[in-house]
Amino acid sequence: MVNEAGSAMERRNVVQDFAQSELFDRTFREGMELVELAAVYLDGPGRQESKLLSRNAALAYAAESMRLTTRLMQVASWLLVQRAVRECDMSAQEACDPRYRIGPKPAQRREGGLRTVTEADAAEHLPAGLTDLVDRSERLYDRISHLDRRMYLGADQDERPNPVLSQFERLRAAYDGPAG
Repeated sequence: MVNEAGSAMERRNVVQDFAQSELFDRTFREGMELVELAAVYLDGPGRQESKLLSRNAALAYAAESMRLTTRLMQVASWLLVQRAVRECDMSAQEACDPRYRIGPKPAQRREGGLRTVTEADAAEHLPAGLTDLVDRSERLYDRISHLDRRMYLGADQDERPNPVLSQFERLRAAYDGPAG
């Protein structure tokens, strides 16, 4: 029980430290700028470009833009939770709740998201503006997903505890001696 309480406190400290870090500042700016760029692109140039596509390419465009939007909304939501911790609108302990974790990654076109040869061919004809946004959003999502796993390791009961932290806890217990 002491290890669980210590681990929870350690997690809260990690969450709080990240929220106050320069890394968070840069990641937050990058994420929100990418959300804005995607919105501007999809409402403007992307809409015009999609009208020029073949039927199959237009379907691939629609599917890819939905995955892009979903991915960016997950990223933005996660970043806003971290900002809420930073601004003391939410405690670090609340941010550890699984509902605030980054969600599962939407299917990617590179990982079998496209089912038929026709769809794959159509995806190759997607506008460069969309493919650039998709690539950037996937890289950002991967980085945030990595941060999420590192910060919240052990927060879910099905995750294994961090072995390094477990060893530190054992050492601390050995040096502190029996409680009481």
